[in-house]
Amino acid sequence: MIEKPKTIIITGGASGIGYAFAEHLAKAGHRVVIADIRGAEDAAGRLKGEGYQALGVKVDVVSEDDVADMAKAAIGEFGGIDGLVNNAGLFTTLALKPFDQIANQEWMRVMEVNTLGPFNCTKAVLPALRQSGRGRLVNIASTVPMKGPPNMAHYVASKGAVIAFTRSLARELAKDHITVNAIAPGFTLSDGVLQADLQNRIGDNARTAGRCIQRDQVPADLVAALAYLISDGAGFVTGQTLAVDGGGVFL
Repeated sequence: MIEKPKTIIITGGASGIGYAFAEHLAKAGHRVVIADIRGAEDAAGRLKGEGYQALGVKVDVVSEDDVADMAKAAIGEFGGIDGLVNNAGLFTTLALKPFDQIANQEWMRVMEVNTLGPFNCTKAVLPALRQSGRGRLVNIASTVPMKGPPNMAHYVASKGAVIAFTRSLARELAKDHITVNAIAPGFTLSDGVLQADLQNRIGDNARTAGRCIQRDQVPADLVAALAYLISDGAGFVTGQTLAVDGGGVFL
């Protein structure tokens, strides 16, 4: 058990990388709020069944009302909010295509979920993070803005925006004792990736060839990085993007 447990909200936390985050933080003694558009209550129920403190809340991160209810539910259940992990995003359902074949509506939908979502959620929990006095905000970005892969310009642009958002907020919120960092995973064999067979659609070269550590990445590779960034020990680390990708990019 850690000395000072935190209440942490994980968006997109019902499956894949998000659930790996929630499970790891719960096992470390934190109180976790799983916020997802589907499956949140079931996911939280699995953790509660193992004796951990968890709450599931159905949330569409694009909805201001939903994220306000999310913050209210977390405070009502656990008395406050100490951290937010902006993990929800669109990726595995996107079709790979040249940028000039991406419809305006599709472009805007990716931006809506991947950039407006973190914006909405952060605003909703900000008063509670300020009150915490040791607030932690972690945005889940990607290494694609550094690599610039083709045929996914909307996703690449959205994750580049997440990194820029992280840097700006780090300067703005430091006075409130809130750290703001990002984790940039490489291509990860999450539940959604496997279900969409995306690992085979992009091929071995894009998956592993550029990495120092020549193997596929899995959600478990990311959890310790998150645990560090939300810890009290990371109180002097802010504005950073931590690439966790087996050495595919060097920042």
